[in-house]
Amino acid sequence: MPSLDQVVAFCDRRVRVRDIADFPGALNGLQAANSGRVSKIGASVDAGLGSFALAAAVGVDFLIVHHGMFWDGAQPITGSNHARLKVLLEADCAVYSAHLPLDAHPQIGNNALIARALGLKITEWGIHYQGTPIAAFVAKSPSRAVLKTKLKKLFPRGITPIEFGPAQPRKVAILSGSGSSCVGRLREEGVDTLITGELKQSAFNAAQEAGLNLFICGHYATEVFGACALAQECADRFRVKWEFLDTGCPL
Repeated sequence: MPSLDQVVAFCDRRVRVRDIADFPGALNGLQAANSGRVSKIGASVDAGLGSFALAAAVGVDFLIVHHGMFWDGAQPITGSNHARLKVLLEADCAVYSAHLPLDAHPQIGNNALIARALGLKITEWGIHYQGTPIAAFVAKSPSRAVLKTKLKKLFPRGITPIEFGPAQPRKVAILSGSGSSCVGRLREEGVDTLITGELKQSAFNAAQEAGLNLFICGHYATEVFGACALAQECADRFRVKWEFLDTGCPL
């Protein structure tokens, strides 16, 4: 049974958690400790009461999440905050968070794994955040119709297509989670088709005016891949079991 320190060190190295700038509140890395050992690893998109309760129910004591615990800054430990932490502490479960490091990773990141699942070859990376390119670019894409079919299969809960771009995409960007901040930058990157998780309503007009294809596949659904991949690698490295904890978020 590995120590908590060993597993954390492995995760830190694998996703370069200290080298990639992130949004305020992300606080990547170990966010909550346990008593010091790891017997079962869990993967979930969000740190919250739902994922903590699932972890407690199946004996997970090291939980890897994409969205961590501290986005809203300092909060009193009352109400739902108290309930969340009570479940976590009683389960003796550690929490490890990796946000942009698990979007931008070229092997086990969300965007890289979405591309792989679609059978697309990444040719470059772009859409920088504080020096780190976080979107995967694909220069050779199937037709828009074929791409849409592949996306519907990969994301069976449903996708929303907005199709004002070419029927044969020339350059595709893949950006898991929220792609709202990048829509206005796509044309300058030569991109005519975006695969993402969620967008603001204003993206419809922007797509129409700029001649873009937008495929909206669900924030949660597009960010399952990285946490699961890191959990799998940890489990293989330390010879422990792992499990995906699906909270069923439809958004």
